[in-house]
Amino acid sequence: MLEGRPKLFGEWSYLAMLGFVVLASFWLEFAFRLRVLRDPMRLLKTITLVAPVFVLWDAFAIANRHWFFSEELTLGIFGPFGIPLEEYGFFIIIPIAGILTLEGVTNFFPTVKSWIARVRKVEK
Repeated sequence: MLEGRPKLFGEWSYLAMLGFVVLASFWLEFAFRLRVLRDPMRLLKTITLVAPVFVLWDAFAIANRHWFFSEELTLGIFGPFGIPLEEYGFFIIIPIAGILTLEGVTNFFPTVKSWIARVRKVEK
């Protein structure tokens, strides 16, 4: 189904994308001392809130052929509702990345405001 398209990571493609999300967002935990990962109950609540919606959405879309998951780009391990293992990982990693990004931006804005205040003070 994906003939002629480049497969840089082959069956590891979806896991590579999840790895990129981890690299792109999890560093914020340490750079801004967010303490998001140190609050497992908050993470569990977030994942428990959104994961069932994601699973139902995917199950519906797969059953109605709105989309599919290529065995060429996944490990080929499928769980309930024909959803690949990597997609279940997505349901965990993406909400955590979202929280980290939100907290990182929220914590970074005061720093930017202080930089602007210092620049304005020097200009006067």
